Amino acid sequence: MGHAINGYEGKCKYIHGHSYTLHVTVATKKMGNEPLPSPGFVIDFKGLKKIVNEKVISRLDHSLILSEEYIKKYPDLSQGQNLIVWPYEPSAENILYFIRCELQDSLSGNYTIIRLRLWETADSFAEWEDAGRYAGS
Repeated sequence: MGHAINGYEGKCKYIHGHSYTLHVTVATKKMGNEPLPSPGFVIDFKGLKKIVNEKVISRLDHSLILSEEYIKKYPDLSQGQNLIVWPYEPSAENILYFIRCELQDSLSGNYTIIRLRLWETADSFAEWEDAGRYAGS
């Protein structure tokens, strides 16, 4: 996925891309101090991967995300292929915001996202966490 960050003075102000890696952690109210009943897991990994692929990967893979402000500065880019325009900057943190919104709406009421980690490079990542949501359930 490609992006550019409007208002940033480093190299990221230019259109560039990453091969992102996304880690998704979910929890359930069923999780307590006892073993989980059969089948013994919080969520089927295959089901979670399907949701992530449908709601995130298929929408963002091989796309270019730019902000409305970036497009205002460079209007010729508005006709680009696979362009997605957001009202906010497509920083790693804001990409996590988008992912959280997309995934949480797709999970049933029994599950919640407690952590998302998005790796831009092998040693650079952004993380969103809501660890306290199900504490003590």
